Amino acid sequence: MSTTSSQLSPSTYDPIAEMYHALWADWYFSSAVPALEGLFFSHVSTGQRVLDVCCGSGHVTKELVRRGYNVTGVDASAGLIAIARREMPEVDWRVGDVRQLGIHGGYDAALCTFDSLNHLTDPSDLVLAFRSVYAALDPGGWFCFDMNLDEAYQVDKQQWVVEVHDTRVSMIRGTYDAETREVETELMWFIREPDCDLWKQQSSRIQQRSYSQEEILRALSEAGFQKLEAVPGEEAGVTQGMGIGRLFVTAQREK
Repeated sequence: MSTTSSQLSPSTYDPIAEMYHALWADWYFSSAVPALEGLFFSHVSTGQRVLDVCCGSGHVTKELVRRGYNVTGVDASAGLIAIARREMPEVDWRVGDVRQLGIHGGYDAALCTFDSLNHLTDPSDLVLAFRSVYAALDPGGWFCFDMNLDEAYQVDKQQWVVEVHDTRVSMIRGTYDAETREVETELMWFIREPDCDLWKQQSSRIQQRSYSQEEILRALSEAGFQKLEAVPGEEAGVTQGMGIGRLFVTAQREK
């Protein structure tokens, strides 16, 4: 059985789910589409069953559906899945832990985007996640994902990035410890209440960890994947600076 929402600990994305959905609605895919065209879409035929792992509120899922794939979206945040269901009720949405998907076959491909797997801060959990995705794929199934390496976090100047709108204000700041390779992103979200001058605050601290290319490929091999390929984001065509330190990886379950 898949892990149910009642069995999961609350996600650090739950308090800022609406912030996440609003700020990153069109940011990732528009920059990453050249990489995904070459590394995912060209390998997965329209109509095939795709597992969108760590799907968030469905930004990339929406594109998968538009392209004609039969999609299941899974994320550990019940708050983000609630938004995804609101936006696209026709999609099969599930709340679940990538380390314990509890899915045994049935999918032709899996996709995991926007450095979602960096949220696994223990290397052993990365292996568990890869094994869980491996189990969900049919023989020959294709897996594509991206992760951030050290360089991606080192370019962060650790200063607040602020966006101000009439009814909302967002503040984001990231910190990175090069020795421990631990990453923390602090997010604050102020929403103006309708018809008054009161503002509601939501906040969260998101933990991540950087991994080396060698660690990522070793974990994939340990999980059973074959035909491993790693392509730096900038070489894959990622735009708007998002390719810096971002690694795209493909792997296949044996046929």
